[in-house]
Amino acid sequence: VQLQASGGGLVQAGGSLRLSCAASGFAFSINTMSWYRQAPGKQRELVAVIGPGGDTNYADSVKGRFTIARDNARRRLYLQTNNLKPEDTAVYYCHLDLGRPYWGQGTQVTVSS
Repeated sequence: VQLQASGGGLVQAGGSLRLSCAASGFAFSINTMSWYRQAPGKQRELVAVIGPGGDTNYADSVKGRFTIARDNARRRLYLQTNNLKPEDTAVYYCHLDLGRPYWGQGTQVTVSS
């Protein structure tokens, strides 16, 4: 299993970023995928989840601003982040659970005020 996240960067408050996660080594289309984030000094937290059929769920803190999506043909997971706030600053990880968790290497998102 490999999960390769990309797309992070430095952005001003109110800006947007599109995170991407390239997946390989497992049956991507039939598995639930998630994005988590971890801010400095804080625990890793769930941001968004998408099921195999496209059903989604979001943390309250990002509802209405972030959108999770998947492209099964390209084996890619996405997180569109809009109206970013300084408190969104964190390392963002794509995640898969196959009876044990798999994590990508993370991509840093930094939002300046």
